[in-house]
Amino acid sequence: MNNTAMQRMISCLSVLITWSIMLHAQEQPIQTIKKVMKKQEDAWNAGDIPKFMETYWKSDSLLFVGQQGPIYGWQGAFNRYQKAYPDRASMGNLQFQLLRIDALSTSCYFVLGNWKLTRTKGNIGGTFTLLFKEINGQWVIVADHTS
Repeated sequence: MNNTAMQRMISCLSVLITWSIMLHAQEQPIQTIKKVMKKQEDAWNAGDIPKFMETYWKSDSLLFVGQQGPIYGWQGAFNRYQKAYPDRASMGNLQFQLLRIDALSTSCYFVLGNWKLTRTKGNIGGTFTLLFKEINGQWVIVADHTS
């Protein structure tokens, strides 16, 4: 094998190794984000809005956008959930279907999915987009647009 062929082979191996490392590095946040979404489902289905809200960034900068328009801050989003879902019957059973989880950076991910509430008073559902960010070692939702 001549020198040029050897350099090309080393270059190709280097690219493959780098790509493999990057792919593996993305898998961990994706798995963590899926666990956060499962935690949300479980909390909701237990009727526990405070636990459901633990997955959101506890900050005045949290953004929640729903049919009523934007709400700023963790407390505002919490109050909105409590008002819109005052009891177990209105909460129903929540199911998420995750459609995409895309890395925007190493500490920021975009999530697209569907949600469905199965309730005795009528099922409802829609689509959501979430912006997850790693803050102080925790993956939290910093922006939520649900329709």
